[in-house]
Amino acid sequence: MGSLRSCFARTGTWLQAGKYVSALVSEIPKRNGWTIAEHAGDRTPDRTQRLLNRASWDAAAAMSEVRRFAAAGLAAAARRGRRRRGLVIGAIDETGQEKTGTATAGVKRQYMGCAGRVANGINAVHLSVVRAGTGHALAGARQWIPAEQIADPVASLVTGLPPGLEFRTKGQLAMDICAAATPTGSPSISSAGMRSTAAAPGCAGSSKPAGRRMCCVSPPRS
Repeated sequence: MGSLRSCFARTGTWLQAGKYVSALVSEIPKRNGWTIAEHAGDRTPDRTQRLLNRASWDAAAAMSEVRRFAAAGLAAAARRGRRRRGLVIGAIDETGQEKTGTATAGVKRQYMGCAGRVANGINAVHLSVVRAGTGHALAGARQWIPAEQIADPVASLVTGLPPGLEFRTKGQLAMDICAAATPTGSPSISSAGMRSTAAAPGCAGSSKPAGRRMCCVSPPRS
């Protein structure tokens, strides 16, 4: 959390983010607004809801710091385990989350991998840094937003989409994540790793399931 301080305009917001992260990695059996508030010592979920909905902080910069932290941690673990020459990859995959309402940005009826069927929910593209024989860590994410929501000014306003947002397919989001990850100490990204999978079903924002996982491979490190 110390490395994330510069990503927040206000100290209070940064401290609340620390409470939120502490609750997420804790052993509480169920995570919702009230259980997180109780763990954080807050009387109500209002402070956490403000952090997630309205507070000013740089999400891209925070993700970059998390990516550096994850890559450094895996590298240190590989050195301790004498696996410094193990293969390092960035694995890209799509993850869905079911939703019951209509007010969440990106929510619509679409194929949800978590449900194994068409359902109401959101989809996001994620990057994991993986070191052979050592472990893996989530290191990047982009939420997919349907083109019709971006084009609809009312839907954009209701769901809180940022002004000037441009539509990106899931394949394009994957390449955006790889491009952002390259200069931060994460595995070097090979464009060849994307070539055979960018046209797979599901990668262009269709309602069909993704045909295969996309992997961007880096050479073994000494």
